[in-house]
Amino acid sequence: MDFTMQSSLNVRDFPGLHVACIMDGNGRWAERRGLPRTAGHRSGVEAVRRIVEASPGLGIGTLSLYAFSADNWKRPEAEVGALMVLFRTYLRAEIARLRRGHVRLTVFGRRDRLPEAVRMAITRAEWETRKGNRLHLRIAVDYAGRDAIRMAAARWASETKDPSAPPSREVFASYVAAAAHCPETPPVDLLMRTGGEQRLSDFLLWESAYAELLFLNTLWPDVTAQTLADAVEAFHSRDRRFGGLSRRTGT
Repeated sequence: MDFTMQSSLNVRDFPGLHVACIMDGNGRWAERRGLPRTAGHRSGVEAVRRIVEASPGLGIGTLSLYAFSADNWKRPEAEVGALMVLFRTYLRAEIARLRRGHVRLTVFGRRDRLPEAVRMAITRAEWETRKGNRLHLRIAVDYAGRDAIRMAAARWASETKDPSAPPSREVFASYVAAAAHCPETPPVDLLMRTGGEQRLSDFLLWESAYAELLFLNTLWPDVTAQTLADAVEAFHSRDRRFGGLSRRTGT
């Protein structure tokens, strides 16, 4: 895995909430309508557009989307191929829209297993949107949270001069970010999963240590700006203690 950082992005460039989304349910959405699964993925792209546009107005500074996990290579070859084409098409088509919205796009995860055309589209989209300062849109492709942590530990062990002294959380977080091939970002505040499943599926495990979790029955293509607004409202209603006492009751 390449440890080279793609950007010197500072997390302070994007104040606001860090919301992460596990976009689940595209295939089931299509099957319930008698459509091929690829139709669900195409409709899922429309949902991505809706929440990207809505995010800045809801106080979201960083939006991380789980588009393709390292385990998704196990899916049928035809579906994987269609997903790669769709991702490449999205990247090429969205550059102008993202620039108009002052959105910076970065892609994290492994790149060595992606088709060359996809890698080229990623490089161009990241470069063209590098000046965006209203929202940081992060898309995970061929990503596995456990692999990022494992590779971070291996690199730290190879570089440290004192293996008896573990790194601070802040230092190790930078190693995790590098292992995932992405700029360092703030911890996840809200992790939302659609589709009715209630699991993390190896997504941002280190970064989500104190994230508020929200599991929705809504399938991803049916997600709207209002869905996201309701999720943010639910987040603000929770009492985040981070291991301490409640700020509301003192208990």
